[in-house]
Amino acid sequence: MASALKDAIEDATETTVWPCASLAEAEAEIGRGGVAFVIAGVASADIDSMTMLKRFNDLKIPVLVYCDHPLDDAFAVFRPLLIGHVARTEPDALDRLLAIVTRMVENSVFKILVVDDTTSARSMLSSLLTMRQFQVFEARSGQAALKIMAAHQNEIDLVITDYHMPDMDGHELTQRIRALRSSEELRIIGISASSDRTLSAQFLKAGASDFLYRPFVLEELQCRIDNNIETLKQLKRLKYFAERDSLTSLSNRRHFFEIGRQRAREAQRHNLESAIAILDIDHFKKVNDTYGHEAGDTVLKAVAGLLSRFAEKGPHVAARLGGEEFVLYLQGVKGKSAFEFCNAILAAISATQIPVNAHTLSVTASIGVADIEHGETFENYLNAADQFLYMAKNKGRNRVYCEGVMLGLY
Repeated sequence: MASALKDAIEDATETTVWPCASLAEAEAEIGRGGVAFVIAGVASADIDSMTMLKRFNDLKIPVLVYCDHPLDDAFAVFRPLLIGHVARTEPDALDRLLAIVTRMVENSVFKILVVDDTTSARSMLSSLLTMRQFQVFEARSGQAALKIMAAHQNEIDLVITDYHMPDMDGHELTQRIRALRSSEELRIIGISASSDRTLSAQFLKAGASDFLYRPFVLEELQCRIDNNIETLKQLKRLKYFAERDSLTSLSNRRHFFEIGRQRAREAQRHNLESAIAILDIDHFKKVNDTYGHEAGDTVLKAVAGLLSRFAEKGPHVAARLGGEEFVLYLQGVKGKSAFEFCNAILAAISATQIPVNAHTLSVTASIGVADIEHGETFENYLNAADQFLYMAKNKGRNRVYCEGVMLGLY
């Protein structure tokens, strides 16, 4: 069983699993450090099982129980330690166990802010979240929470806030957070011991994603947190795929126009240098006609990968416009520096050997570059870059063409 679980978990999560046949082996592994949580096989509420769970509790190691039957009241004392339990008799037991383990592994990338002016309540929530592998921040007031949000811009994924606080209540804090971040980017769970049953509606109207009254059932709180994080994951996945070209994983045309307009406005507002470059793979139709469309796709992905690496050298954006045509928003460069940057791209493309079936292909490309100046629309810059691309092709391809080249400046 341990060997089968090890293989299944490592295949599903790319994490390392140490099978241990005894409590002594498990303690030795925990002592070496690096153990995030334990999956413990529990036969029943016998002396050995209870001793094992008590020892993990003393070591403050979270436990996922894999048992023969649903947990009974004898295990209640260990519930704060348990991250979940799965009965082996369930028909989908292994799938459920893998889902919990995968969630625990994925939790490590999420940041949660706990806001409560009561130290004990704040510590309890923080301990619960840390046990479930989240990155946790704490604030004892609304103002402190907003400072943490400002210091970690766009990084906080979930805020859990109490209602009663000294400087501002949780309702106001929720409104102020929502003015900064949408529910697609950040989830908010309100908590209160108030007897006012309308408070939940007030929180939800202010922009909270969820609400619980104290005293709450610990497992319910865990489920609410998991559900909100899962919603956030799904929203982020949908956003990612809506913005990506399915073949190359670069930004797609729609997303490039959205982000490009935004970057161009910022560049003009702050007087920053920037440029637009449109790239077209030379004689791409010949690749498709000679080697097939699958080979063409391989070439497109190779060029896209190279453009992505060049975009990472600065705050640039690379996208696929369609077919064999790509576009780059170049931030912080224009004129000769943009010309040289694009020449480096062409040199890298022509030097790339692309394996296709039993062949190795090399391709070239042409680029048109237009500097972003004041007073023009984003579409005009794209049209100018497209005109320069046409001139690059007309001049023999495998070259960069821009205003500086046209005027003989470089």
